[in-house]
This record gives sequence, structure tokens and C-alpha cells, in this order.
Amino acid sequence: MHATVTIPGSKSLTNRELMIAAIADGPGRLLHPLHSDDSRRMVDALRALGVGIEEVPSDGLYGPDLLVTPAPLAGDVTINCGQAGTVMRFIAPLAGLASDDVHLTADANALHRPMGALITGLRDLGVDVDDEGTWSLPFTVRGRGRIRGGRVEIDASDSSQFVSGLLLAAPRFDVGLHLVHTGEHLPSLPHIDMTIESLSRRGIRIERPAVGEWLVEAGVPRAKDVAIEPDLSNAAPFLAAALVTGGEVTVSGWPLHSTQPGALLPDILHALGAHTSRHAGALTVRAGDGIRGLDIDLSAASELTPTIAGLAAFADGPTTIRGVGHIRTHETDRIAALIGNLRALGCEAEELPDGLRITPRPLHGGAWPAHHDHRMATTGALIGLRVPDVEIDDIGTTAKTLPEFTQLWEQLTGAIA
Repeated sequence: MHATVTIPGSKSLTNRELMIAAIADGPGRLLHPLHSDDSRRMVDALRALGVGIEEVPSDGLYGPDLLVTPAPLAGDVTINCGQAGTVMRFIAPLAGLASDDVHLTADANALHRPMGALITGLRDLGVDVDDEGTWSLPFTVRGRGRIRGGRVEIDASDSSQFVSGLLLAAPRFDVGLHLVHTGEHLPSLPHIDMTIESLSRRGIRIERPAVGEWLVEAGVPRAKDVAIEPDLSNAAPFLAAALVTGGEVTVSGWPLHSTQPGALLPDILHALGAHTSRHAGALTVRAGDGIRGLDIDLSAASELTPTIAGLAAFADGPTTIRGVGHIRTHETDRIAALIGNLRALGCEAEELPDGLRITPRPLHGGAWPAHHDHRMATTGALIGLRVPDVEIDDIGTTAKTLPEFTQLWEQLTGAIA
């Protein structure tokens, strides 16, 4: 394989920048945003709250830019978050600033996703949340047009999105926010760094007096035009394809600096045996002599776990992935799903308290259930590059964050000599 791929914009950055633009001091434009199921859910949610979001012509490959015009946040609406964790965790704090009730729900297969810590935090800030005692979706935030803010403690061990959601709305709290994480584990720290960097670039001052503690000053984010980076985590299966096929894959537009967890991919793939290089704004990954088994902590980039697990099935020895226990509560229990799917194809895999261990064995074709999870689906496609007759039951679930996946994958597989 010798291929070059251009990946659409980052879901994480698109949804964060939409949130900040919605509470800014004037209109702003998002350049090259992602247009996917998750980002459309965010656009629909903000529009329902009264924010103006207009599609405008773009010079990019994957759809129009977005012009966001802030407005006073309305209520008396129902918002369906679909399967989007960023929407349910980001919109809930913003709903407290609305003028009336905001009812939040989600797809049936996403109602299990943890929300309790965020509900507790909002209540401690004085927000009235009616969850009928379930500590989960669906629930109603009784917006009163303002949130006083101040100090609040939460346990964000289940998701860093609890922290990001509160930080994103905090500038519009009366006195800002002093947020303290009380748990022993905080996953996906790069995503919190991404939130802080996005706010800081718009003039919001945030201090970090200690690990797991943030001070956000009250203020209004500056309106500006923001270019969205390619989604580096969505690039993972494409770059990993180089190792599986013994070839070379280049992803264009790779940023020199990024807070995306996917920015760790060059180092991770190098540790697995790949050769990586950057030239003219692109990252190239070339296969080495084979794929190495390794012991790796992916707590900072847990969304890469399915791709790394797929590579581990072809490694020269066992691979242990640690620090990812929280991915049991994503779109599906990713640890259980990966173990079940790998075992069904002949691989040896076992569950650990905070991850999994994979021992390669000869693989054969068979069913690869996606479990309504986009990253499970792409991992099946990756394994299918080398193993004939791997059948993914729902490749369409990739539309959650990458609607163009099948088109790009066909482009990639067409480059196999």
C-alpha cells in the first residue's frame, strides 16, 4: 500500500469551537469544520437554543464553513443528543444559562452513558436539574438565564467531558468557576487541554493552581474565525493500515502542534515498529520489519485503543493496553467488544481491570459486530486488510464522526499493489 489521505476536521475541536462561538461577543466563522452525525447534533442543539448557525461557502474538501451568530439562549425545547457524548456533556451546563427549561435526551443505546457527576456538579452550582432520580439521561435542566458559579467539586473519572463541559460554559457564569476534580483518575487529559487552549485563544483566562484544578474568570469570549484541524484520531486506522499491509500511508495537513490525543500517534506507531516522518505539513507512516508487541498506557488517548488493539492482533508478541478502563462506558463497552470480536476471529484476548491483553494467534474470517460504535467498525476494516472475509455488520456507524470513511477506505485499498 502506498496512499495519501486527507482527513476531515476534528469532531472534538468542531464541537468545542461551536460552543464557544455560541457565547462569544459577536459572529465568528468555523473554517473546515467536521460535518458528521455528532457535529450536526451540536449544531441542531445550539440552533434550538436560539443561536444562529449558517452554512457558508468553503474552500475545503468536505463541506461548507459555519457562520455562528450568538443570541440570548432560549428554552422550552427538547434536544436529542443522539450518541454524541460531547453534546450531552457540553449542552447540559449551557442549558442552565437558557431562559426556560431544556429537556435533554439521547438515542436509546446512548442513555446508559455516565452523566451523574455532571448532574451533581450542576446542582452544586445552583442549577435545577430534574432527572427523576436516575442520574442519567433523559433529564430536564430548568434554565433561569444565569448561573452564579463559584467553587464546585466533581469526580470526572468516567469522562473528561464533564470537566470540558463545565469549563466551556464557565466564562458566562456570574463569578466564573473554580472546578476541582476529586477522583483518583482523570482520563483523556489532552481533551481538557484542548478545551483550555480553545478558550484561551478567545481571551478567556484560565489558571491551573494544581493538578485537577481549574480557575476560569468570568468574561465573554472574543468572536473570531477559527480553522479546524483534521481529526487525528480518525486518521488512526488509515495510518495503521501501513503497518498491516507492509506499506506506506501519508496523511496531509498534519499540524505541527495539537492538543488532540491523536497527536500521540507518531510516537505510538513508532513504538509498534513503524517509521514516521513529517514533510511539507504531512505525516508519513511506513511499515518496518513487523509489528511489535508492547505494554502501553493509553489513558491520555484512550480513543486510540481499538486501532492499537487491531494492530496488536498481528504483532510479534503479546500487547498490554492499560489506563483505559473508562472506555467500558463509551458507545459500547469497548473492552468487552474488542475481546469478544478478537476471540471470534481466533485471537487470544483477556480483560484487565483497566484495559486488556492481546496475544496474537492465526486469524480467520468471520463476523465483526460494530456494536453501534464507529471505532469498533474501523478496527474491523483494519483487520480485514489482511484477513479475508471479515464482515462488519454496520459500517455506516462510522458516520458518527467520519461520514466519508467508506469513500476514503476504498481510496486507500485501491492503493494496494
